[in-house]
Amino acid sequence: MKGDPFMQIRTDLAVEAKDTVDRDQAKQSNEQGVIVKEESREDIKLTYVTIEKSAVERIGKKAGEYITLESLAIRKQDTEMQATLANVLSEEIVRLLDRAGLSKDAHCLVVGLGNRSVTPDALGPSVMEKVLVTNHLFNLHPETVSEGYRPVSALTPGVMGVTGIETSEIIHGVIKEAHPDFVIVVDALASRSIDRINATIQLSDTGIHPGSGVGNKRDEISEKTYHIPVLSIGVPTVVDAVTITNDTIEYILKHFGREWNEKDEPSNDLSFASNPFSDKKLTEEDMPDSEQRQAVLGILGQLGKAEKRQLIEEVLTPLGHNLMVTPKEVDEFIADMAHVIANGINNALHERIDYGDSPSFTR
Repeated sequence: MKGDPFMQIRTDLAVEAKDTVDRDQAKQSNEQGVIVKEESREDIKLTYVTIEKSAVERIGKKAGEYITLESLAIRKQDTEMQATLANVLSEEIVRLLDRAGLSKDAHCLVVGLGNRSVTPDALGPSVMEKVLVTNHLFNLHPETVSEGYRPVSALTPGVMGVTGIETSEIIHGVIKEAHPDFVIVVDALASRSIDRINATIQLSDTGIHPGSGVGNKRDEISEKTYHIPVLSIGVPTVVDAVTITNDTIEYILKHFGREWNEKDEPSNDLSFASNPFSDKKLTEEDMPDSEQRQAVLGILGQLGKAEKRQLIEEVLTPLGHNLMVTPKEVDEFIADMAHVIANGINNALHERIDYGDSPSFTR
């Protein structure tokens, strides 16, 4: 095995990039330019990661604030939880807009990135179908617009493989003509954890690099590029085969580790294997020690987490088997997540909209 294993990890999430720091260093992360705060709100876990300039090179993410909302509302298809998730997302968007000093009548351009024809990548275009667009009313019929609404435009630029034009160039041209005061970009992301797929929303004030999570980097969409504030909203919808293989091995080890802790010896009973909805979800505390790992997996059990992951990647990649994978229920997940994000954006941008007036979360 060769190279830095962390450089191979495909993820768009700052909270995961932060976790690649050595565990001993993580305890001192605040002194090293990474400030992490966690809280729970309405059964939603929020993680605030602030990356300072001194940590940009080490973490591999731009300096700024990253807010991660974790909830099983989409995967459980729980409409009440989805409504709550949209409300919390709205509150966080408003907080970032206020911090950026944007007025309540500032013109917003909402951009939905992705390919409408590829379901896991269709989140951005799907959200645009539900965003409340008002800029044309302000321009043509201002007398019809009630107080409490702001000018909002929407754009679905497509992908370079379809348009032949760099996405950032299309957005730049629209900004030059439409003169929005700020931009909100929505995109599908990649994760290095199975548990985060369709269960995490990342909100950031740093903009976005389209395609970076799947190794297909395009020009960044950020305040540095357009000279106006850019917020990004992303949801991980895919993982690679390396992640799935690695996580499966981790679950097997934790399963046996839990049985060792409970029975002082391994068992062949795999009946309580963890799943995201189980009350007995496996945790790091269930991981067995090095001797126990070796007893279960032999030589592979002796490898550390980073070494094991890198080995799996070095085996799968040359064979062409490091595929990008998405859940079979992705159609329903994308539809529900688009509804949640669109409602969060609409409620944040238009003060007049009361949360109870939002479209129903039932099908």
